[in-house]
Amino acid sequence: MTERSPEYALDGKRVWIAGGSGMVGSAIARQLTKENCQVFSVGRNVVDLRRQAEVEDWMAETKPQAVFLAAATVGGIVANDTYPADFLYDNMMIEANIIKTAHNIGVEKLLFLGTSCIYPREVAQPISESALLTGPLEETNQWYAIAKISGIRLCQAYRKQFGSDYISAMPTNLYGRGDSFDLQSSHVIPALLAKAHAAKSDGGKTLEVWGTGRPLREFLQVDDAAEALVFLMKYYSQAPHINVGAGRDISIRDLSLLICDVVGFTGELTFRADKPDGTLRKKLDVSKLSKLGWQNKIGLREGLEQTYAWYLKSLATRAP
Repeated sequence: MTERSPEYALDGKRVWIAGGSGMVGSAIARQLTKENCQVFSVGRNVVDLRRQAEVEDWMAETKPQAVFLAAATVGGIVANDTYPADFLYDNMMIEANIIKTAHNIGVEKLLFLGTSCIYPREVAQPISESALLTGPLEETNQWYAIAKISGIRLCQAYRKQFGSDYISAMPTNLYGRGDSFDLQSSHVIPALLAKAHAAKSDGGKTLEVWGTGRPLREFLQVDDAAEALVFLMKYYSQAPHINVGAGRDISIRDLSLLICDVVGFTGELTFRADKPDGTLRKKLDVSKLSKLGWQNKIGLREGLEQTYAWYLKSLATRAP
């Protein structure tokens, strides 16, 4: 039975969100407005988190008491497969610099944000936390996964050697406000939303979807995820990483149809079977998180409608 740890009170604390300008970091910041704490972040134009000296100097000056480590180089299958060195190097440097410096300056608590792609390609569903390192990784995103596995282990190493209260959370596929809609680097939901909108706007008759449409994926709206992460910062203080998800999955084909319905695109779907599917199914076992007392609130359709509305607003602000 997973039990809550004594509450880590955020009241009055200095909280740094590393990666605060990203989709997840921004959502965490919105969630933390409900807490009486001082939230801050820093832009990459001020501190390059891949550079140890810059991280050490900035953290020593600002002295955060709690850290959400959400900074990362991220992207979809194409980006992972095209830039493996960037995904491995950048993410290992970012996490190592922040975790080590957090220890050096006496950060009270740190939450490291990982990814569900840490799990083996072939694994029993739903995926429990114990499945980590029990088989080969999915090749198309193994570089990112290896970096995140290293982050989990680094948090555990500091806990074991120094007693540091560092925890790790592994979210499922996230989407929502602030996502990247760049087709060269975006994940499946923003890519499909952008393509469906473009097809609708241009009067297109078809919408191309990479892969066969058969793979099953689980999705969690980012504000739901942020609520879970703040919950874990307050009530979870154990070495094992913990899954964060919705507990439900959907095929890429059905997701594509749902997105077309949300956008209002009435054309046909064409599936590119010559393009990679990635892992055929990936659904997280979230029973550990549920037993702690948290469950998601935003359904997939509602989340897609919110995300599409945000996307339309962002397009309007960029229009000449």
